[in-house]
Amino acid sequence: MSTSAMDRILAAQESIASWQDDLYLHFHRNPELSFVEHATHDKIADELSSMAGVEVVRNVGETGLVGVLRNGSGPTVLMRADIDGLPVRELTGLDYASTARGTSVDGEESAVMHACGHDVHITGLLSATRLLAENPDCWSGTFLALFQPAEERGGGAQKMVNDNLTERIPVPDVAFSQHVTPYPAGEVHACSGPAYSTADSIKVTVFGRGGHGSAPHTTIDPALLVSSIVLRLQGIVSREVRPGDFAVVTVGKIAVGNKVNIISDSGELQINVRSYSDSTRQRVLSAIERIVTAECEASGSPKPPTFEYFDQFPLTVNDGQVTERLQQAFAAEFGDWYTERPRSGGSEDFSHIPNAFGIPFCYWNVGGMDRETYKDAEKRGAVMSEIPMNHSPFFAPVMHPTLDAATKAILVAVLEWAPTA
Repeated sequence: MSTSAMDRILAAQESIASWQDDLYLHFHRNPELSFVEHATHDKIADELSSMAGVEVVRNVGETGLVGVLRNGSGPTVLMRADIDGLPVRELTGLDYASTARGTSVDGEESAVMHACGHDVHITGLLSATRLLAENPDCWSGTFLALFQPAEERGGGAQKMVNDNLTERIPVPDVAFSQHVTPYPAGEVHACSGPAYSTADSIKVTVFGRGGHGSAPHTTIDPALLVSSIVLRLQGIVSREVRPGDFAVVTVGKIAVGNKVNIISDSGELQINVRSYSDSTRQRVLSAIERIVTAECEASGSPKPPTFEYFDQFPLTVNDGQVTERLQQAFAAEFGDWYTERPRSGGSEDFSHIPNAFGIPFCYWNVGGMDRETYKDAEKRGAVMSEIPMNHSPFFAPVMHPTLDAATKAILVAVLEWAPTA
């Protein structure tokens, strides 16, 4: 990577500061839910179309799109940003807080918020694309700015692939993505190997025999059955997963009955599972089905339980060579603000895209929390209780230096892979 080219393009970053801020405020105030990001798609397409040399491939997977910027010979680099918001009512108190409401593809109306920072991701990628378009002398190759819908539901990346993504854009040599996190703003970190966990959500329905609350002996009580299952599931990680392997089993929803003196005839659990390996994943999922089935048999259930899997995410495994090269480039440009952080227990569907092309990738993180606030909380050992996490209604990345770092990280990656010839 040419130091002078990097210096020139970073100096140009200051010239788009006002436009960048306005762009971020627009996306923050106007979030849309997964698979219905129509206005977001159109706004991104308009911005890309205004950039010299950018060809826009619209409606990939309906609300996804790709900006294709060709700049001579050289590698083809893909950078992805996710674009959907969450069904969360924003409580940050910011003067630009979202008051948007939306209807999901399931027909459910809710408040909508960019509670996971996807507005940062969109703005960072649009900013980097504009700077690359306006500074063609700083790099050489092809840049693909991919904007993906529905990451929060784990289906957007695959939907783009299913809509012939690999045939509609040039084949990239490498793929990147990034995520804003509740670490100090401007901090950048990347790790080799598993970076984000697998995730599986399971809706389990168990069956009993209903009756009057005064005569439980005539029933098969699903409340007792569900309670027994929840307790038994807690032994999977502690007793069936090898020490040192990562796994999480969380029962996020329990629903049984609707009146105090009625024993229901069925119960529902919704379970979320995370792991860093496919073998651990399968071991845990098999254990859940085994335990639920056994508890139902022990209770005398009139029919077997049902298992419905949804919101499933693949393992995100960063390529070792690509990540090492990127780590060196980040360390050179960010200095002390490039640091090592633990891998995330969160999950991502991004890897479906590079896997469809058969190319290596790296997924890194950018901090977004006010530095002094984070530092004070860290001194008191109160980071987990005082710093809002992604998906919280209080999650509020500070605009700067978060946007600057998110934009710069993309530029560093592109100039490392596609320097001037």
